[in-house]
Amino acid sequence: MERLATPPKAGHTGAMSDAMHIFDRAAVRRHRDRAAGGVGSIAAVLRDAAERLLDRLDDTTIRFSRALDVGGRGVVAPMLAARGIEVVSCDLSPRMAALNPAPYVVADEECLPFGAGAFDLIVASLSLHWVNDLPGALIQLRRALRPDGLLLASLPALGTLGELRRALTEAEVELPGGASPRVSPFPDLSDCAGLLQRAGFALPVADVEEIRLLYADPFALLRELRAGGETNAVRLRDRRIPPRALFPAALARLPTENGRVPATLRLAMLTGWAPAPGQPRPLKPGSATVSLADVLKDEA
Repeated sequence: MERLATPPKAGHTGAMSDAMHIFDRAAVRRHRDRAAGGVGSIAAVLRDAAERLLDRLDDTTIRFSRALDVGGRGVVAPMLAARGIEVVSCDLSPRMAALNPAPYVVADEECLPFGAGAFDLIVASLSLHWVNDLPGALIQLRRALRPDGLLLASLPALGTLGELRRALTEAEVELPGGASPRVSPFPDLSDCAGLLQRAGFALPVADVEEIRLLYADPFALLRELRAGGETNAVRLRDRRIPPRALFPAALARLPTENGRVPATLRLAMLTGWAPAPGQPRPLKPGSATVSLADVLKDEA
């Protein structure tokens, strides 16, 4: 049953400055509400991304019992349940939240309503890239984990939809009014592990998975972005209706492979553990008892 979550004051990361408000969260909610009816058309892509993320569960002997699915769009929760894990799902959008099996809640990733240590696993598959205060959201996710609980998260990294970004920019600069931001900014992979560490996660790891899609009809790419709720929600976006010629001109500039238009999803896969006694910890710089020079000399 759906329950409208009232975000608690405790643990809130505080008011953000205008400089941190990159995204229009009301627009994100509207886009996801609108997309809920057609998101099944891209279920295969969402499932592929989720499977790549959940494969990391096979690398640990720990068995998880209670998971939080953040923004899984009806795809992630059944995959976790199939592993014998009890799942609670949440989404910013009421209609998108309702795609999940019960129990689910409507909740904002920027102010989560879950108590400390409520879960031993949190999975956020392609759901955190429209968050303004990503470090603050990661801190809240870490607090919602029990000691030695695991966070698995994926988000588009720099290079995602690079073909479309370049084509839109090149086409728009030739039209009156110049270019405006139409593709969301993405983090560099090199920054992602640092975000986890900054949020207090132990043993942070960030690696990359690439999904390459090919489209016979380039307009299908735009339709699938809309179907996933991934249309432009940048706060400083141009609110005017785009010129009629913009998208045909941009899509005509896209490269082709055997007559098909490629789209690259470059996904940062993040793994972090809630701190717990007895966890292995990296050595402090300078604390090694054997030098690299000595090792190389012994092997010579």
